[in-house]
Amino acid sequence: MKVSLLKIGLALIIVGAVWISIVFAETEKIQDVTNLKQSSSFEIKLEFSGTDIGFYKVHMPEFAGQEIFVQILDVNDNVIQEQTVQTRMSVGYFDFNESGAYTVKVTNLAKNQVSLEIEFGNTNSKEMIPAGIMILVGSIAMIVMSYLKIKNYKMAQPDENIS
Repeated sequence: MKVSLLKIGLALIIVGAVWISIVFAETEKIQDVTNLKQSSSFEIKLEFSGTDIGFYKVHMPEFAGQEIFVQILDVNDNVIQEQTVQTRMSVGYFDFNESGAYTVKVTNLAKNQVSLEIEFGNTNSKEMIPAGIMILVGSIAMIVMSYLKIKNYKMAQPDENIS
């Protein structure tokens, strides 16, 4: 059985994608579901260590045009990121470079109650680098092999003088 570079590239991409999904599934994160009344706020705190990239995901299952305000606070309660969310689901990323408790603060700007599902955690992006390199190598191998196969492909052309 002959194994081509195209199949090796595809295998590298699949293994890398599975590896990244496993690393992300094992990240330290916290989830909570809450109902926010008008002008009320909700906070979630989580301990981060080292330097990496954190994430938050806000989902409003019963979205009807409500607006919420999301802030990420660092160890010293300084705002490091803020965003107004007017969609059913929003995902945001932020850099952290100090160990300690980080906070996501969500404030309801709508005139009615909003139900929220909030997820907050660390992406462990540094552990994803080898898997990302594997995906890159697999992609380049597939592109090169596809180019080489297409380059030598001859397409039959119809005769010009068909009457």
